[in-house]
Amino acid sequence: MRRVLITGGSGFIGSSLCRHLVLNKEYDVCNIDKLTYAGIRESLKSINDNPKYQFFNEDICNAKHVNEIIRTFKPDIIMHLAAESHVDRSIDGSSDFINTNIFGTYTLLECAKKYWETLKNYEKDNFRFHHVSTDEVYGSLGEEGLFVDVPDE
Repeated sequence: MRRVLITGGSGFIGSSLCRHLVLNKEYDVCNIDKLTYAGIRESLKSINDNPKYQFFNEDICNAKHVNEIIRTFKPDIIMHLAAESHVDRSIDGSSDFINTNIFGTYTLLECAKKYWETLKNYEKDNFRFHHVSTDEVYGSLGEEGLFVDVPDE
């Protein structure tokens, strides 16, 4: 059985993913979510008591706790969905965005790397880290967004 650790699994996209993997696939799921404004624990009530599902109310910036959860759960896949979004909220609290979207992602990558280094070669080859987010975190993917037109010299 595959083991997937999901950050931000209580948000809109994350809760749907958790429910799908637990109810429709052969996956054990571990959800790490700080339960800020977007995390709704009730959205996971259909799987809360399922033995294939675990929940940790934790901040991904807490390397000590994240390392322990990863070491104990032993995921094959980490899907990082935790992020501060909603541009209007960034104006009122930009430090939350910097902490979660930058420092939190960095912390999670470091924890994943530390765990990956303990794996056997075939486990390393099959381990995956997916970072999933919205245009509110990354910006537009259109011509005016991430792509920059470089003039010919």
